[in-house]
Amino acid sequence: MSDLKFEQKASLSRLEAADLLDSLATALRHGGNAELELGPGKLSLRIPDELRSEVEVEVGEGEVELEIELKWPTSRPEAD
Repeated sequence: MSDLKFEQKASLSRLEAADLLDSLATALRHGGNAELELGPGKLSLRIPDELRSEVEVEVGEGEVELEIELKWPTSRPEAD
C-alpha cells in the first residue's frame, strides 16, 4: 500500500492540458521542493535531479491513452 496517493480526473480543454503540463515542466526544471497547482490546492513535492520515466501509448476502443510516469525514491541517496 502507498504511503500517499493523490488522483485527479477531469475533462480539460487542450489549452488547460497544456497549462497543466507546463506547470509540471516548470516544477521539474526548478527541482528541489516544487509546488504544483492542482485544482483548488497545491501539491508540494521534493524532486531530485535524476528520475526514472515510462511513456505508454494505447490505442483502442475509439480512444488514445497517453501515460507519462515519473518515479524517484522518497529518500535522498547517502553521500559516499
